[in-house]
Amino acid sequence: MTHGHPTGAGPVPNPAGPYPSPYGTHTGVAPQPEYPFPQQQTTEPAPVPSPEPAPVPSPEPADPPAAAKKPGRDRYLDLLRSIALVRVVVYHLFGWAWLSIVFPSMGVMFALAGSLMARSLKRGAWSVIRGRVRRLLPPMWLFGGVALTLLFLSGWNPGDDPDQGGGSWGLVKLFHYLVPIGAPPYPFEAGDLGVLTGGTWADDAVGPLWYLRAYLWFVLASPLLLWAFRRAPWPTLLAPLGLTAVVGTGLVTIPGETGNAVTDFAVYGSCWVLGFAHQDGMLKQVPRYISVSGAAFVMAFGLWWASGHLGDEGWDLNNIPLAQAAWSFGFVVILLQYSPSWQELPGRLANWDKLVTLSNNRAVTIYLWHNLLIALTFPIVDLLYELPFMQSERGVEALNSTYELWAFAFVWPLIGLVILSTGWIEDLAAKRKPRLWPNGTKRKRPEPAGRGRRH
Repeated sequence: MTHGHPTGAGPVPNPAGPYPSPYGTHTGVAPQPEYPFPQQQTTEPAPVPSPEPAPVPSPEPADPPAAAKKPGRDRYLDLLRSIALVRVVVYHLFGWAWLSIVFPSMGVMFALAGSLMARSLKRGAWSVIRGRVRRLLPPMWLFGGVALTLLFLSGWNPGDDPDQGGGSWGLVKLFHYLVPIGAPPYPFEAGDLGVLTGGTWADDAVGPLWYLRAYLWFVLASPLLLWAFRRAPWPTLLAPLGLTAVVGTGLVTIPGETGNAVTDFAVYGSCWVLGFAHQDGMLKQVPRYISVSGAAFVMAFGLWWASGHLGDEGWDLNNIPLAQAAWSFGFVVILLQYSPSWQELPGRLANWDKLVTLSNNRAVTIYLWHNLLIALTFPIVDLLYELPFMQSERGVEALNSTYELWAFAFVWPLIGLVILSTGWIEDLAAKRKPRLWPNGTKRKRPEPAGRGRRH
């Protein structure tokens, strides 16, 4: 069973336009000179002497087509990534199962990452993999250091934890906090730390690291997957769905975290390869009515399968691997088939431009820290019960009914503080100049003294 989203305690550019006219100036007809046409006269013109015949003006050379702009970010894909991150936070806070159907965030995020990976692999595979790993690990090291410190303070000893194998093997597993080839270990029941209470806070904080493990697996496998996709696109695209039908339905059971890792790789593998198809333009070659009809059929199959395999969480597709794989696959096909490739967010969406830019520049930071921050919002909300005007029975009932909404309101300032305090590590990992709040706002440089004066 994939553990994509543990319920909380309550990391794409296209060429920019404008492009030259598809017809250009080479239409097979010589360009014609621009002759002045006489205007209609309403009165008899005064007689004028006959001038000498004017020379016929020679045709002016046609303007060269405008050069295409440098490739920039695809704002449509950036918007999808931002929506996916917000949906993850909402899901982990409220635990609404239907969100896995309304917007399958993990499938969308893997597809976007696959598209960007295919674009980058036009360069050398080794340099691309090294760059992706370098961008991923430093933010994880910082989060892992904080998480391990909290776990050790709570009294956890991986060498004495029988769930981790005990002894030296439990200590060896700590390596996954450095390189997430496997799942980083943590206790299923962690001790209280005052602000972090309840035995599940460790699972809430560390559990989402499965995504980094799956992402790393896909990055390492991408050169081979892209090679296979460009030689046999349809088998490569559909093979992960077939693998999910084998390892995600109990037909073949792989024990332990290895089984979870293989299942996650299978469930979201087709979405990753769909990113290849989007980047290579394969989806645009398929007639839209065919691709959308096929996607709807696959999604219907996913819902049908889910209806017969509902668990304690009901229609939570994160707990039903084959349903999650089928639904995410069809959903992503439709999103990418209708991809408008915006260079700028249109209309009212432009009002969200800065937040979209910020969330994309700090996607790893937001994903790493959001669940731990959700756990920290509950002690903050509990402080509201101590306010004098909340001591009445009516006040307590009002706060009880809106408890999670208050947590939702408090988690975003906490995420903002983490972005300010730790997000710059993403810039260092990418070999960029550190930025505290990279929302796309450009600072105005002071003009040199004397500029603008007239002499």
